[in-house]
Amino acid sequence: MSIRSTAKAIIINDNKLLLNKCRDEYNGEYYSLPGGGQNKFETMTEAVIRECLEETGYTVKPLRFAALCEEICEDADFRQHRPEYAHKMYHIFVCEAVGEKVCIPTETDELQIGMEWLDIGTLEGIKLLPKLVGENLRRVLDSDTPIFLGSEHIKHNHG
Repeated sequence: MSIRSTAKAIIINDNKLLLNKCRDEYNGEYYSLPGGGQNKFETMTEAVIRECLEETGYTVKPLRFAALCEEICEDADFRQHRPEYAHKMYHIFVCEAVGEKVCIPTETDELQIGMEWLDIGTLEGIKLLPKLVGENLRRVLDSDTPIFLGSEHIKHNHG
């Protein structure tokens, strides 16, 4: 089993945050930060730029590394069939969108059903996964230094 490094983006424009909208059988509907897995020989900043373009159609510029968290999925069936996704490290960057949307998303996550710009003032009531990110998003946004959000064992994987 390997540990998957993922690069996620906090993209804010006009006091709105861009989030992927997702759905699965265990978590229902929820949101996640745009981004995804790092490729071999790719830096984390290169990964967040590529993943955001693929999932959202926006070119982003990473401004700062903001947070790190870890998730380990306990679902035995998932571990057997998707071991590369069962243990993840989330590297979270504050990014800015560079210009307008440049293309239609080309590689959305399999659980992604859309994306939405949500007003930052309304984020407290939404389901944002990983839970460690959702519970600490305001803290991450308000901090000038990177934050370790912790490690968590989860019952079921999510997008």
